[in-house]
Amino acid sequence: MSINSPQQIAEISIEAGVKKSHLPTVSILVLGFLAGAFIALGFLLDIHVSTMIPGPWASLGNLMGAAVFPVGLILTILAGGELLTGNMMTLPTAMFAGRISAGAVARNWLLVTFANLVGALFIAYFFGHVLGLTEGAFLAKTLAIAKAKASADFGQALISGIGCNWLVCLAVWLSFASKDVTGKILGMWFPIMAFVAIGFQHVVANMFIIPAAIFADALTWFDFVENFFPVFLGNAVGGAIFVGLAYYVSYSKAAQAQVTVEHAASVEQPVGQKI
Repeated sequence: MSINSPQQIAEISIEAGVKKSHLPTVSILVLGFLAGAFIALGFLLDIHVSTMIPGPWASLGNLMGAAVFPVGLILTILAGGELLTGNMMTLPTAMFAGRISAGAVARNWLLVTFANLVGALFIAYFFGHVLGLTEGAFLAKTLAIAKAKASADFGQALISGIGCNWLVCLAVWLSFASKDVTGKILGMWFPIMAFVAIGFQHVVANMFIIPAAIFADALTWFDFVENFFPVFLGNAVGGAIFVGLAYYVSYSKAAQAQVTVEHAASVEQPVGQKI
């Protein structure tokens, strides 16, 4: 079959978390830079596509922009990359299974956060500011998105972050479900399109859009930091709890419990007893 069962996906997720925790620092930094840049490029494409749609059709423009945004995660999963939001699901799942330590999770998240930020800033500054791809004709759209995200209070940003990474990690989970490229792309596409169309907050995407507004002298680095922490926490909860823990408890742990029960029953059966 070309699809993995939920139980198999849970095991794949655990193994992915274990492998990520053992990556050398240099590999994490390079792959993290690429993932941050990929997500930023997807956001840049979103801005350009949505800006091309006439004002009276702005809602359609937002939907079309959301429909092209998934290219960032597709590149990350298929070409290779270390993305913080996806790792907020895979590494905790491996930790819940007792395969890695909390320290390994923290190390990976810290390195990947830094690398994602550098990659996103690279696109925001050189492509967005120097080339003007987030300014000029695209400035109004850039600022509208950035200011909407930065204006959310702590609670709003936290809850929005949970919703975002619930969907993003479901996209990663669905990519594990398929054994072929087409299935992986389709599995990732719609959850990512959904979170963008809804307007949920993604910590790595915000590493691109808010600095793009900063480089245009419309926001400050204080605005960025104030937004970063609640969105980071919300994304962590959405990925680790709403996807990682939920499916670990439902599938991986349940499967282990079933094996334990069956083993106990076989041990308790008297020797020589016939069924």
